[in-house]
Amino acid sequence: MRTASICTIGDEILIGQIVDTNSSHFARALEEAGIKVSRMVSIPDNASEIESVLIRELSNNDIVITSGGLGPTKDDITKAVLAKISGSKGYVEHPGQLEMVHRILSSRGLDVLPINLAQAMVPDKAEVIVNRLGTAPVMVFRDICGGTLYSLPGVPFEAVGAMPAVMDDIKKHQELGNILHRSLMVYGIAESALSEKLAPWEDALPSDMHLAYLPDTLTGIRLRVSLYGGDESKDLPRLESEIIKLKALLGSLLYADEDSNLESAIGKMLREAGKTLSAAESCTGGEIAHLITSVAGSSAYFLGSVTSYAVSVKESVLGVPADTVDRFGVVSSEVAAAMAEGVRKLTGSDFAVSTTGLAGPGGDDENPVGTVWIGISGPLGTRTVKYRYSNDRKRNIERFAASALNALRLYIQEALFGA
Repeated sequence: MRTASICTIGDEILIGQIVDTNSSHFARALEEAGIKVSRMVSIPDNASEIESVLIRELSNNDIVITSGGLGPTKDDITKAVLAKISGSKGYVEHPGQLEMVHRILSSRGLDVLPINLAQAMVPDKAEVIVNRLGTAPVMVFRDICGGTLYSLPGVPFEAVGAMPAVMDDIKKHQELGNILHRSLMVYGIAESALSEKLAPWEDALPSDMHLAYLPDTLTGIRLRVSLYGGDESKDLPRLESEIIKLKALLGSLLYADEDSNLESAIGKMLREAGKTLSAAESCTGGEIAHLITSVAGSSAYFLGSVTSYAVSVKESVLGVPADTVDRFGVVSSEVAAAMAEGVRKLTGSDFAVSTTGLAGPGGDDENPVGTVWIGISGPLGTRTVKYRYSNDRKRNIERFAASALNALRLYIQEALFGA
């Protein structure tokens, strides 16, 4: 199996000024192509360290992918180091990237300065993949210390945009192994409890198969079953056989048998059934509506939402009775139910979801920080459910929204399919 090392270059990552999202994206793309990522390394803006680390990684891996250090300012020194370790004699102008420099800066109404034009100059040993999203090119250096190096810009938008072309080049020049993957999406159980539940099945997996648990606040747990070094025509049926067993164990915890999310699963059910949805949010402040509308085509089933943060809006817009608020409090089952019923009536939707709670920092003995009541209204009547989390405000809001979507998902599933 081919191996790869991912190296980020720049002091800004090491001092915590920015978060490295490029490496995780690179790793996913490499792993899906059957390439094992052996290391992830962050390197400061120091020429000698960049040189020594890259030589080491190239000596121990088939592929090295770097990001960062390619900008027009003086602290961007990666290109000079790459020229040195590749044995380049000088620099040459790449016409394709030069054209992009002019086009991008002109479209932004900026002057094209000599410092910008210099970005189209590359070491003479480099092959260039034109970066159509920025001014710094993607450079490819082959046969350096036994490996191939791909140098990408550090800006995430540009780095992610360049990866399809990088992967095409890797597949063209490398003999790759085969990894078969299947992903299942689960919500409503802790990772530790899920691991215990699946232990007998996991222990009985064939030696060439592996189960990975990939938790996320908003999507739950992605279970990825992988078969390494397999032949698709021969081994895919074996993999699918294990997936069938796994699905039976998961039951209603399973919401998608592909890499997906709750909002997409809900959208798929509503679209296929021709049903509609609305939302009434207090403590989630529009997060549920944001997640739902992040799905392409959601306008076919999502009618709208009311962010009823103030009690007056709950009462005047959603029709929550004042005496209900007085008797039970804003954070209550009764108010959550009234909010869901109110927005459903207001919009005429088939289903509605609501939230009322305390994301933080304030709370009390009855409703501590992290408490949320979720209401669901639809053809089966109105139901509510209460959750308590103990995170910071931002994470509580994410958990509230994800829990609301999961409760909605289970309700719609029962209403439409009886399960």
